[in-house]
Amino acid sequence: MAVSTTTVMGFIGTGVMGKSMASHIQAAGYPLHVYNRSKSKTDELVQKGAAWQPSPAEIAKHADVIITIVGFPNDVEEVYLGAEGLVKNAKRGAILIDMTTSKPDLAEKIHRTAKEKGIAVLDAPVSGGDRGAREAKLSIMVGGDRETFDAVKPMFDTMGSAVYQGPAGSGQKTKMANQIAIAAGMLGVCEAMAYCVKSGLDPKTVLQSIGGGAAGSWSLSNLAPRMIDGNFDPGFYVKHFIKDMRIAVDSSESVALEAPGLKLALELYEKLAAKGHEDLGTQSLYKLYVNGK
Repeated sequence: MAVSTTTVMGFIGTGVMGKSMASHIQAAGYPLHVYNRSKSKTDELVQKGAAWQPSPAEIAKHADVIITIVGFPNDVEEVYLGAEGLVKNAKRGAILIDMTTSKPDLAEKIHRTAKEKGIAVLDAPVSGGDRGAREAKLSIMVGGDRETFDAVKPMFDTMGSAVYQGPAGSGQKTKMANQIAIAAGMLGVCEAMAYCVKSGLDPKTVLQSIGGGAAGSWSLSNLAPRMIDGNFDPGFYVKHFIKDMRIAVDSSESVALEAPGLKLALELYEKLAAKGHEDLGTQSLYKLYVNGK
């Protein structure tokens, strides 16, 4: 199916990132149907012309291409494979795109199950956080059939830059590589900023020097300023990062990779969550370094 701005879109999961992602699709002119467990999070999209539907099954009845970005793998499994899920209720020839960070083997299972019913599925997790979602600069990592990717590429372009990675599950595996890199990197960013504070340096001035050098990274440029300002609002939740890292540990072990940096980061984030900070942004790990809280 060739996707154009006359293609009816469905979007499930309009949270911190999903709301912005759906808004870009809507702004590009695609007819849009939306569902979120907290209906109020769809209000702005509905006010701009999107149609609210009361369940994933109802979304499936109306839309030709459906995007999901939900919380955890069990949510993905329910939305796709549950009795009221997309695979059971989607039209033959529909395209389903899961942009949640989830388990590679679950992505493969959904792809197989849907294909038996004549439904195409892509796993297409994203990186870039709330800012990337707002600015349509997400990195989109896509697994599934190449022809399906090619068909929906114009729609992906409304949200960021999409790269085809390979067969089903490849998008999720690529996101695991992304999260492994971020996990160890976040330790370095937090340690560097904590060092600045404890050694009497002005961290904002330090950032002017190290942000453009060999230490430069997305996390240093985007999250270190939030740490310094005491802004721990979630661009990406601690609880979701912990979920991602647990998946990454399991996936690493399945290919006989030890991943000590990943495991240390997971340990520290679990400690942070145990202190009641699971709903803060990932930059809140800085709290442990500065004051142990």
